[in-house]
Amino acid sequence: MKPIRNSAKAVIVQDGRLLVIRLEDQYGTAYVFPGGGQEKGEELKDAVARECLEEIGQAVNVGELLHIREYIGKNHEFAEWDADIHQVEFYFACSLINPEATNFEGSNPDDHQVAVEWIALEELSQVRLYPKTIGELLLQSGSSSIYLGDLN
Repeated sequence: MKPIRNSAKAVIVQDGRLLVIRLEDQYGTAYVFPGGGQEKGEELKDAVARECLEEIGQAVNVGELLHIREYIGKNHEFAEWDADIHQVEFYFACSLINPEATNFEGSNPDDHQVAVEWIALEELSQVRLYPKTIGELLLQSGSSSIYLGDLN
């Protein structure tokens, strides 16, 4: 099994919309939160800021920690190819430093990344968003669950 990996993710909500990375894979279109792996010697807040520059091409203000999610690959639908993955993801409330930005071209996009898009919060249940639970929590006012456990 590979070592456990930390990942820092950005939850960017603006004008009732969520900023997401659009991926294309063998199942079609999927959406994920911007962010990625923490590097050795890097604080999580710095990791999410760096990853946003790499993936969405925009600087962000990193706010409070919203959720911690684990992903243990062997327990989920993609176990066939990522059963040895165990990742701990830290989701931070973020905002764009330039809220008027329209150019979202990062310097180092993710594999399978084809675009950066805004999705209206009320439409999140209609798209394949990972992790789905965090999208659902965005629609609930007053949700205070920080540790979400192993989910997809």
